[in-house]
Amino acid sequence: MSHKRIPKRKAAIAAGSVVALGAAAILLPNANASQDGASDDAAAPKTLKSADASDLASQLAGLLGDAFAGSYYDAESQQLVVNVIPGDNNNVIVQAKKAGAKVREVENSLSELASGAQTLKSEATIPGTAWAVDPRTNKILVTADSTVTGDKWDTLETTVDSLGSGMATIKKSAGTFKTFLSGGDAIFAGGARCSAGFNVTAGDGTPAFLTAGHCGVAAEQWSDAEGGQPIATVDQATFPGDGDFALVKYDDPATQAPSEVNLGDQT
Repeated sequence: MSHKRIPKRKAAIAAGSVVALGAAAILLPNANASQDGASDDAAAPKTLKSADASDLASQLAGLLGDAFAGSYYDAESQQLVVNVIPGDNNNVIVQAKKAGAKVREVENSLSELASGAQTLKSEATIPGTAWAVDPRTNKILVTADSTVTGDKWDTLETTVDSLGSGMATIKKSAGTFKTFLSGGDAIFAGGARCSAGFNVTAGDGTPAFLTAGHCGVAAEQWSDAEGGQPIATVDQATFPGDGDFALVKYDDPATQAPSEVNLGDQT
């Protein structure tokens, strides 16, 4: 299995007060700019529940278009923080503020960050490394475990430097990454035992897996070992009614979930 995971206590971007946001759809409140724009620019960010912030983030991503550069929910302040690339269309930023988001101007667009991540994948796929976009810093956070030394570290560092200043940061972890959950593997929660269907990437870009809805409503947090620590939390579950399916997001946003299903004697 090629899957690697940063231990939660070592993952800098898994801070408890910050969660990368999911995707759903709601209608924005009326958010037309005033004639002088003054009152809209000064609009204070709203206090939101995480689910409401997720819905709003999805809608604002469509509103801002290419100016949208990611978002996250600050659990401490209970505010949605939206990153934007400065441009000529100030009106959409005014609307985002009026809708209740805290707007930050940043340098790196989502397409630039995605291109940087692709470069890392093609030139520095080294065992013991992981990377993910950190919306708090608007950079790619690259982490290497204790096995990445010598030429492997030099290759990783050179690749990160090639992305340019302000695009990525690199750090060492004292621990080592371990392999774990593939599609078809057992998952556990209390006395319940289910199985992961297969790994997916959620609408907000975070790693997740699909499983049965009757599992998703049976428990909120799931482990990859009986009696083990939780590694993933239910994001959405449908059962009974319109179906039997659930989306479960990995607690560590740096998880690199493998695109494979464990069949027992093969994958």
